[in-house]
Amino acid sequence: MNFGLTDEQEMIVSTVRSFVENEIYPHEAEVERTGEVPPELAEKIKQKTLDLGFYACNFPEEVGGAGLSHLEFALVERELGRGSMALTHFFGRPQNILMACEGEQREKYLLPAVRGERMDALAMTEPGAGSDVRGMKCSAKRDGGDWVLNGTKHFISGADHADFVIVFVATGEDQTPRGPKKRITTFLVDRGTPGFTIRDGYRSVSHRGYKNMILDFDNCRLPDAQVLGEVDGGFAVMNEWLYATRITVATNSVGRARRCFDLALNYAAEREQFGQPIGKNQGISFQIADMITEIDAADWLTLSSAWRLDQGLPANREIASAKLYATEMLARVTDTTLQIYGGMGLMDDFPIERFWRDARVERIWDGTSEIQRHIISRELLRPLGA
Repeated sequence: MNFGLTDEQEMIVSTVRSFVENEIYPHEAEVERTGEVPPELAEKIKQKTLDLGFYACNFPEEVGGAGLSHLEFALVERELGRGSMALTHFFGRPQNILMACEGEQREKYLLPAVRGERMDALAMTEPGAGSDVRGMKCSAKRDGGDWVLNGTKHFISGADHADFVIVFVATGEDQTPRGPKKRITTFLVDRGTPGFTIRDGYRSVSHRGYKNMILDFDNCRLPDAQVLGEVDGGFAVMNEWLYATRITVATNSVGRARRCFDLALNYAAEREQFGQPIGKNQGISFQIADMITEIDAADWLTLSSAWRLDQGLPANREIASAKLYATEMLARVTDTTLQIYGGMGLMDDFPIERFWRDARVERIWDGTSEIQRHIISRELLRPLGA
């Protein structure tokens, strides 16, 4: 088994890391202070990404993307994880689910998103339905030849910049032996559509400047042309295209953990107490050893799950394991780094306290740690009839 990267993959890593260090790092403190990304800076980052040929690199070449493999895209996301999410958002990775677009939808949504002309957001979570997707109350009903949407979505990342939103809503209900089961349909909804409102969400301690928004649908009328995939086929579209989001969270976590570790390692080598670097103390040196071991383990677990997708192998359990382990690893690494820095780790003179706060949400979004454990155990027990 070859664990090395090809020359092309090494170039991808080097290019993206250099971009993050030169185009993202210098602006992080200001975004952290203000909670905003200036529009001109957002456009500058987007244009430089386009110039590099990395915008929409997660899309195939036939639609204008860079055609990276799952493994190569995981390497991109790992390096982007080193930077502020509020800023790397404009590096531009549209939702893969747009590949389900057909006919005129391709010209209106897919291709403009890949070219960087329109930005998208994905809307699934509701105030009363997070991990329980089947429990969503946002619904669409037939009225004449149209659909009428009503309800609310929240925690919607990127909706503040989105030109359109990919939204999942209930469009019916089936009676099953286990009780009612919602039918879900995916819609494409343009900003400015009557009855559709995007408003500010909640103030989060994690990822300042990367805002969550609330979407309200009040008798929002949509034609059949706005259905993505098949009517009542939302879960089919979801299962085919959204698995990779968990890999993204895992790889982002690995990248951020490596940046945090580098800071901890250098600080342990330079900071002196009792006449010697604190890294000479076993209490610190063993923590350094544990951190890098966990980071490497999470890295390989994540890359192997992406590799399985490229080989056409089942990867649901492996992706869940990667997301679970990498996000919980990040929490431990950021907390340990803060401990190594001592009181200064909590001061905003260093980015440590930011990494520590940002790490908390990774165990929640794109499926909580508990949901990942459920997926893993289900995959193992079902074949045994349990």
